[in-house]
Amino acid sequence: MAALELRDYSNGNQPTWCPGCGDYSVLKAIQKGLFELKIAPENAVLVSGIGCSGKISHYFGGYGIHSTHGRALPVAQGIAASRPDVTVIAAGGDGDGYGIGIGHLIHAARRNLPVTYLVMDNGVYGNTKGQTSPTSPLGYRSSTSPAGNADLPIQPLQLAWSAGASFIAQGFSGNINHLVELVKKAILHPGFALINVFSPCVVFNKTNGYDFYRNAVTYREQPAASAAEYFQMLADDPFPLGVLWKSEREPAKQARFATVGSKTTDSMAPDSRVHDSQDGLLEYLRTSLV
Repeated sequence: MAALELRDYSNGNQPTWCPGCGDYSVLKAIQKGLFELKIAPENAVLVSGIGCSGKISHYFGGYGIHSTHGRALPVAQGIAASRPDVTVIAAGGDGDGYGIGIGHLIHAARRNLPVTYLVMDNGVYGNTKGQTSPTSPLGYRSSTSPAGNADLPIQPLQLAWSAGASFIAQGFSGNINHLVELVKKAILHPGFALINVFSPCVVFNKTNGYDFYRNAVTYREQPAASAAEYFQMLADDPFPLGVLWKSEREPAKQARFATVGSKTTDSMAPDSRVHDSQDGLLEYLRTSLV
């Protein structure tokens, strides 16, 4: 077998994103991450949603599936459940993943199947000319919010934790080397992994661009050690990058669902670490609200 080359992870199709789009970096991070982990293209599948980011599967050298709006995660979970030998990656935008697809994020996090999910968060619906999205900041002006966005933005990192996500990270398209390392760690994690990526839309979002994030982000060397630390970090720092949360909660397995009519097995017993995290969150809320 010939040695793998980075070009093997591209199918030769030229991306048609706008020049400067952050999605180029996300595609490259996926390709380079798999290459550095020596996972052959034929052993990986990339499932995408709808929108600008949905085209990412069109350019991938492994298997690619372009699913329907907000449904990348159900497809990815089906593959992960039936083909544990395949590396499964899902990708989409903030409108796709945190809008119509947000229910699937919650259930993917709690099931904890081995799927790496990258959300390209640009704060707008770029494919349809820049309307306000679930992560648009309060007061953001667009064609659908000319007087300013009146809705509080979704907080995906907090939401994913509350649903039981065992790996939560955040990256930035302006630092591809850092993003590659996050992708590698997410792929190696034995459960569901969310990577929220600040991926600027240089055409329609003139507020949160590359310069904004370069001045705003901070880098975290280690994930939070407790729920209290995690939520305090997010309260103090709105733009942290790195692996922010990681736990060793057991992934969903076929054996856990083969116990209908029988006694609960040890693998189905409540995980004390989950309760420890919940206790930590309650302690954080008690101390921060007094």
